[in-house]
Amino acid sequence: MSTPPLKRWDTAIVLGIVLLWLAATAWMRPLMHPDEGRYATVAWEMLRSGDWLTPTLDGMPFFHKPPLFYWITAAALWLLGPIEIAARTASLLGASLGAIALYAFTRRWCGLLLARRSLLVLLVLPMYFAAAQFANLDMLVAGCITATILALADAALCFEQGCSYRRMLWLAYALAGLGLLAKGLIGFVIPAMVIGLWVLLRWRWRTLWALVSVPGLMLLLAITAPWFIAMQQRFDGFLHYFFVVQHFQRFAATGFNNVQPWWFYPAVLALCSFPAVLWLRRMLTRDYFTTTDTPGAVRLLMGLSVGCVLLFFSIPQSKLLGYILPALPALAWLIADASYLAVETTARKQRWVITLAVSALVGLIAVIGLSIDTRHSSKPLGVALRAHYQAGQSVYMLKDYLYAVPFYARLRQPVFDVDDWNDPEIARRDTWRKEIADAGSFAPALAKRLLLFPQALPAALCHGGVAWVVGAEDAIKDYPFLAQAQVITTNNRQVVWRVDPAQHTQFVALGCPRGSLAGHGSAQ
Repeated sequence: MSTPPLKRWDTAIVLGIVLLWLAATAWMRPLMHPDEGRYATVAWEMLRSGDWLTPTLDGMPFFHKPPLFYWITAAALWLLGPIEIAARTASLLGASLGAIALYAFTRRWCGLLLARRSLLVLLVLPMYFAAAQFANLDMLVAGCITATILALADAALCFEQGCSYRRMLWLAYALAGLGLLAKGLIGFVIPAMVIGLWVLLRWRWRTLWALVSVPGLMLLLAITAPWFIAMQQRFDGFLHYFFVVQHFQRFAATGFNNVQPWWFYPAVLALCSFPAVLWLRRMLTRDYFTTTDTPGAVRLLMGLSVGCVLLFFSIPQSKLLGYILPALPALAWLIADASYLAVETTARKQRWVITLAVSALVGLIAVIGLSIDTRHSSKPLGVALRAHYQAGQSVYMLKDYLYAVPFYARLRQPVFDVDDWNDPEIARRDTWRKEIADAGSFAPALAKRLLLFPQALPAALCHGGVAWVVGAEDAIKDYPFLAQAQVITTNNRQVVWRVDPAQHTQFVALGCPRGSLAGHGSAQ
């Protein structure tokens, strides 16, 4: 079934409005530590190196996640420059994809009024609004998952009504491929779980068989397989690390970050959707999910979309807020539908308008508040370093990798990471140390050069000329020579020092042999 031109123009206009709303405040905040700085810097490294196949973190292969986010972000950085809104482009596109998919699907099967209402609810949900402007992979994969589910559902309903459905089905497989490239197997697993249960609970066995498409699978593989094959050819053990370690072991293990109880996600979903979520109580007063007409089938689909996402991500002990973003479009639809079915008295209309206004205001306040509070950003350090840094000089980070510093400093070479790399705790805890160590395992020669032990720092500085050291204020206790180094800037108890071993007082403090200073003068 082809889309009439009027509807195509309407969808394009709605998409433009969605992008404008979500991007209006995306430029305001500095990149937050650690997630935004990490993913923006990986994309920056991809752009500066010219290697668009291998994501790197501090110059070493970084395979925690697949490359779609980095490709989009690197392209945006190339087009717009290394600015915050470019770093958030992939999230903005993912949020817009999820929103426009919800609007188009609802308009086709439930009517224009419910489509507009559900879209409006989604855009003002504080969690969706804020996550659309947060540079990490969760919103991108959430948009792909939402669009995949709705494309599959559209194909299923078309099949059941005798309409042409194969093009939409192939689109669903392509979207699943993009979801897999966005964050891994969940881009395919969650849509398959939701649609499979939806079809089975409605006893539509022929529909289930119709959704299995060999051309669709070939399209999915054509989108995803080349990158995975290329990485396995370049790096032995990549497939085991990516699928076994980063998927199955991470899902089942307890050593990763943010361990929370089973009820964490339902509580977060209710809190981050307040006050709009209160309208869902109207679903409890009617036979809401059991009607057999098309609206009833869509209600069941949306309920399963919320339930499956909550159940799937509540199983592992490690729980992060962004994991439940795929549930928000369906939740917004349910809220909109419940309010749409309510008796439209004047008082209820007023309460509905107030609900939307409060939700929008909460999201705006959260974004503006984070723009004012820079405690979670290392931007001042990176900007100060960029103002003084000269090409060829070395940068050392002490006991912490401040991800955003290379991005804001526009560094074109990896930094040296100084820590106790023999600490067994590195393998047990999901921290920056484990990320760097895992990356180094795929480039051992580079890791040997960049990953320094604390006792090796003085000698490295002695032989390196003017250098820059980034670390906590109390690092002076471990490295007394920093007391005589020039402090460039301080932010959130982190300091950028300029170290010049050619200066006499530092020469004594560092204990450098005089011969090592030959040819190393001040860069001033």
